[in-house]
Amino acid sequence: MKCLILPSIGEHLINLARKLGQTWYMVGSVIFWLFRSKLEFRQIVKQTTRIGVDSVSVTTLTSLFTGMVLALQSGYSSKSLFNEPLYVGSVVGFSLVKELGPVLTAIVVAGRAGAAVTAEIGTMKVTEQIDALYTLGTNPSRYLLIPRYFAFMIALPLLTVFSDFIGITGGFIVSVVKLRVASSVYWDDIFMYMEIKNFMHGFIKSFFFAFIIATVSCYKGLHTEGGAQGVGMATTESVVSSMVLIMAVDYFVSALLVSIGIT
Repeated sequence: MKCLILPSIGEHLINLARKLGQTWYMVGSVIFWLFRSKLEFRQIVKQTTRIGVDSVSVTTLTSLFTGMVLALQSGYSSKSLFNEPLYVGSVVGFSLVKELGPVLTAIVVAGRAGAAVTAEIGTMKVTEQIDALYTLGTNPSRYLLIPRYFAFMIALPLLTVFSDFIGITGGFIVSVVKLRVASSVYWDDIFMYMEIKNFMHGFIKSFFFAFIIATVSCYKGLHTEGGAQGVGMATTESVVSSMVLIMAVDYFVSALLVSIGIT
């Protein structure tokens, strides 16, 4: 048994090391060509529209109902303890701005836009279009990756701010209609206790999440093999890997921000 387990573990570790090396090589190539070539502004605008604008509808629904269920649960929980729905605005606001807003938005964007980027680049890879770019003297990092990195880094933070606002609005609707909380009380709970550093806590994390989604989706696309079936597998792996990394990095970035006073 031991002889069978050890080679398997070693093989997985070697594959992991290889993939990490390939990922850092890709990121290094992106950084290199970022300063050595002219930016494709038309491609950046196009990709930002596809990633950001086209994700607004699903982000709106996700954040709206998240804010609504937060208000409902916190309102009835405080009602059972204190006979009044207390601090509903604070619970909804802090939960969305610091944690749920950036995380859920990143997961939604990874599932929608990240998968689309992986499928698009993966299809170009299996149909040898990327090899054709090399033949024409165009580096794929300059033409394919840099615009998508810029698009994610621009779109995701903006979507996070939009998600925070929509979620807080959803909580407001439930608080006023369902819990009978005065609108002034709800907004006072938010503006009285929330500070700019609370907003920045979640906003800063969205840049890390954007980098993760861009890196994973582009890497999986560039290393797609096996035709149409390989594209499907790469897309699935891209979404799953992005979600797991978002949740893992969320903890470490949160701990870092708390340690420097951005709570």
